[in-house]
Amino acid sequence: MNMALRHLIEAEEKAASLFLEIESRGLIKPGKSEKSLNKEIFALASELYGIKKYWHKRIIRAGKNTLHPYYENPENLIIQDDDILFIDFGPIFEEREADFGRTYVIGNDPLKHRLKNDLETAWDECESYFYSKEEITGSELYDHAISIADKFGWEFGGEIAGHLIGHFPHDKLEKEDKSNYIHKDNHISMSELDKTGNQRHWILEIHFVDREKEIGGFFEQLLT
Repeated sequence: MNMALRHLIEAEEKAASLFLEIESRGLIKPGKSEKSLNKEIFALASELYGIKKYWHKRIIRAGKNTLHPYYENPENLIIQDDDILFIDFGPIFEEREADFGRTYVIGNDPLKHRLKNDLETAWDECESYFYSKEEITGSELYDHAISIADKFGWEFGGEIAGHLIGHFPHDKLEKEDKSNYIHKDNHISMSELDKTGNQRHWILEIHFVDREKEIGGFFEQLLT
């Protein structure tokens, strides 16, 4: 394992630990605004790991806001009883980048719980598909993610299914080269080396939505 990948894995392990701490401290609860929860998580990350920097905007989306992809900035909603929400954070641990996303369900709504479970299953299936191929393009993996969404009865909610990690900020999607993304227009092998001859590393993200029910969910972590 090369050093860059080792650093990415260590950063993701810390991000996962942060998310577990969010749950154990009961920060996710009704009556709190998305922005308030965001600030509480920011303070927690600073307390536990001294994190002050994030390589993309910190996202909390609840209720109908879960329909929106990364680049949108919907209104600040209050978390409701029986709600669904997701968290997407990109913390930097000692200059090591992570990008981690999880969905949470408050209450017992079976459809929302099915969505949460389907996201993780879909991520695992996309990962298996990725590793089953000697060569695969970003376009092929994106198409596969869409087909899995359809299989589970959801709509894929974003125009990407992931991106490179550790090389660039991805908050300007329209201006970026699509070869940096798991995107329908990326026809370059994901195993291709970067311009300096180093291995590239990828984040896989799954965003499923039901526009009629106004719910969505998100699951994101390191692929390579």
